[in-house]
Amino acid sequence: MSIANPTERVRAALPRLKVFPLPPAVLFPSIAMPLHIFEPRYRALVRDALAGDGVLALAGVEDGALDGEGRPVLRSLACAGVIQWHEPLPGGRFNLVLEGRLRVRLLSEHPQEGLYREVSAEPVEEVHAVLPGETPVRQALMELATLLPREVAQVLVHEGAQARGGALADRVAAAVVADPERRRELFEQLSPGVRLEAVMEDLSEVLAQLRTRARPVGLPN
Repeated sequence: MSIANPTERVRAALPRLKVFPLPPAVLFPSIAMPLHIFEPRYRALVRDALAGDGVLALAGVEDGALDGEGRPVLRSLACAGVIQWHEPLPGGRFNLVLEGRLRVRLLSEHPQEGLYREVSAEPVEEVHAVLPGETPVRQALMELATLLPREVAQVLVHEGAQARGGALADRVAAAVVADPERRRELFEQLSPGVRLEAVMEDLSEVLAQLRTRARPVGLPN
């Protein structure tokens, strides 16, 4: 591999980016996602990615919309990442871990030559500056950590200490938001400040639920 830095590998791949449409899943930058690859077209995609730069993008699709070829219309924003680990399985299947690196905007789709789809894309640049909304999010994370098992709490504390700005929002969303539609909404919110505020709402809901469960129940008279 001529380009060692994973993010730069992703940038170099953007003119012809391999796409794995997976509607229920939302990958955030800096987050690793395990995947089981079994369909022939995506087995081919992974084989070609592993033989080259190891880069692919996880993309959503527009509900019910088809393009001129009868394929689901890809959503305009996707997360491009690198295959961090893989395990070949019988029948050409794979287990792998895809690590998100960049939000990307899909510009155009290349004529399909093989089993899978490829696009031209551009990075959605984001400055990871300190934002005012970070403080309440960090405070909520610290409280959440006191209500969870130690192993989970340590991860949350680490995420809160390391990430900044929109990256903090992404990591919190990946950790605490389970609903796919809400995850997609947060992923597609390109304003880091607004994304932090939105994630704070989700954190507050989770905290409220956990506080209720942790509240001691009074003994009967």
